[in-house]
Amino acid sequence: MDTVFSLPITTLFVALFALTQIPFTVAVGIRRAQTGIQFMDGGDPALLKRMRAHGNFTETVPMALLAMAAAELSGAPAALLWAGGGALLVGRLLHYRTLVTSGFGNGRAVGMLLTLAPLLVFPVYVLLTLAGIRL
Repeated sequence: MDTVFSLPITTLFVALFALTQIPFTVAVGIRRAQTGIQFMDGGDPALLKRMRAHGNFTETVPMALLAMAAAELSGAPAALLWAGGGALLVGRLLHYRTLVTSGFGNGRAVGMLLTLAPLLVFPVYVLLTLAGIRL
C-alpha cells in the first residue's frame, strides 16, 4: 500500500533527528558505565558535557520540528523548509560536537544561531500566513 505524506519534508527531518539522537543518548550511557555514575553527573566533567549536549538537543529539536510541520501545513515553500531543516540539523550537530569536545567556542555559538533561526522563521511564517500575509 502506498502511503501519502502530507508533510514529506518535515517527516524526513523527524526521521533524521530521531536517528541522530540515538548516538547522543548512547554516549551518555557509555560514560555512565565507564564511571559507575548512575544519577546526575557525579562531578564528572565529561559526563556533564555529554548530558548537557544531549539535553540541549532534546530541548530544542522537538519544538523546531513542530514549528516546521506547522509551516509545511501552512504552505511554506519547499526551499524554506529544506533550508530551515538543514540549518537545524547542521546547527545541532555543530553545537553537540563543540560542547562535548571543548565545551565552548565559535562552533557552539554558530550551532545555536543555526538552531534559533528555524525556531524563529517557521513560526513567523505560520503567523503571517494566519494573518493572511503571503510572502
